[in-house]
Amino acid sequence: GLPLTPHEEVLTYEEILRIVRVFTKEGISKIRLTGGEPLVRKGIVDFLSRLSEIEEIRDLSLTTNGLLLKDYAVDLKRAGLKRINISLDTLNREKFSMITRRNGYENVWQGIEEAMKVSLSPIKINMVAIKGFNDDEIESFALLTLHHPLIVRYIEYMPSGEEWKEGNIVTIPEIKSRLEEMGKLTAIPSDEWDGPARRFRFEGAIGEIGLIGPVSDHFCEACNRLRLTPDGKIRTCLFSDDEIDVKGFLRNGGSDEDLRKQLLVALNTKPERHHINTHQFKKCQRNMSAIGG
Repeated sequence: GLPLTPHEEVLTYEEILRIVRVFTKEGISKIRLTGGEPLVRKGIVDFLSRLSEIEEIRDLSLTTNGLLLKDYAVDLKRAGLKRINISLDTLNREKFSMITRRNGYENVWQGIEEAMKVSLSPIKINMVAIKGFNDDEIESFALLTLHHPLIVRYIEYMPSGEEWKEGNIVTIPEIKSRLEEMGKLTAIPSDEWDGPARRFRFEGAIGEIGLIGPVSDHFCEACNRLRLTPDGKIRTCLFSDDEIDVKGFLRNGGSDEDLRKQLLVALNTKPERHHINTHQFKKCQRNMSAIGG
């Protein structure tokens, strides 16, 4: 497994709330909690409830592996969570057990059903397509959208850690071509909360398809995201190791104005684009789960 960040290095909920309050005053209005796995952190529901009270936040969401969702869905909805993303790369029980090192496939589906029941909406399922591992399941995932109010999002395999190889990528054009062989895909206009996904729907389907191509079709010029890592660093690009340490400011008596200045520095140093597939590209030194990817 991955080395755990020492407890004292992790931002407290109070510190995160303070950072969020300062940042939302500067126009940030969309917050997503990611991981690791956010639902394993003690006090997560109360924290979400406090986040949802910040009036500048217009959209509050969470990305989970779904294993604990069945037990949390009702409380998450009550706490003010609007919608949820579930990372699920396979619909095959054996493969699921292999990549998660546990038997929890049924738990994830019970969690998805519970999320539908309590009207967390939209519910997005994120599937990272990897050649030779789950690319034989592209059509199976698409079929979920016919009868369920789910948004299945196909995401290109992104550079993370040593196991990434360019040959493992199933590109979005390849995926779209295979989906079009199943039936007519109609494009859906994007709204302000869609982020980088291009949206489609099969005729008569209840749910939707989303296509996200960070490698074959980078969307850097439209990217307005910042990541706050568990250990208190701001990252302006998932594929760059440039970070700004805001935890250091907080714990050394920095003011809200200091924090605001750090945010502006981060925004002004956001790279124009990533360099995947170019000679300038260097793999990230940090694993995705340590970044909040």
